[in-house]
Amino acid sequence: MHLDFRSKTAVITGGANGIGFATAQLLAESGARVFILDLAQENPQAAAAKIGGTGIIADVTGRQSVEDAFRQIGAPDVVAINAGIAPMADLVDMPEEMWHSVLAVNLTGAFHTLQASAKRMKPRCSGAIVLTASTNSWDGEASLIGYNASKAGLLGILHTAANELGPYGIRVNAVCPGLIRTRMTGPYFAQPEALREYFRHIPMGRGAEPEEVARVIAFLASDAASYVTGTTLIVDGGQLASKYSLWNESVAGFEKDHWVMRHR
Repeated sequence: MHLDFRSKTAVITGGANGIGFATAQLLAESGARVFILDLAQENPQAAAAKIGGTGIIADVTGRQSVEDAFRQIGAPDVVAINAGIAPMADLVDMPEEMWHSVLAVNLTGAFHTLQASAKRMKPRCSGAIVLTASTNSWDGEASLIGYNASKAGLLGILHTAANELGPYGIRVNAVCPGLIRTRMTGPYFAQPEALREYFRHIPMGRGAEPEEVARVIAFLASDAASYVTGTTLIVDGGQLASKYSLWNESVAGFEKDHWVMRHR
């Protein structure tokens, strides 16, 4: 399926690397005028220059910063709300400051971006917004209580926004990625033994690349999904559908970073 974003203006928060950058690159390749919003230390201008887009320094935790960015952009057609952090700490040890920091970026930042986008989309009665949630919106992975709570909260934002904005022709959807190879998860992907055990429970026997999530975001943002709103697409290789360990050495082998079924 060819996705055409010509004449479309697309905004990606947290777009300087990982899933955000892969999404920005795909939308740019599909004809969109792309704006990458990210923190100064992420150098959004340099990231955007790689794909012929525009980089804007913005901190989604600050409402004024988000508004200033959108004043430069104007009314977007597509917004991918992707900025997020995932510091780890056990429940009883998590500092209050860390809790507030995670929610400020992942949840309040998403709200700021959504509100600024919707305000500009409503007069035109069109637009597509895609939230990057997570499989952690559904499960309770240990040592990630702030991240889990924020990603679960995004689903509440999703459903409310889809309900309120649908009458204005604005669609709001979400992707829920599983373990994706990004800068954030890079250290984990460098541990073959840890991956071996983790991927035993994933039907496809592997993690994913950012581009695999970007393609789902692009679909949800495109006219091909013109009657899709208020939904989540889970991009996890079947992880949430699996109850028991599927992969073992009697039928398969683990090769570097993925399980491979032996021919019978």
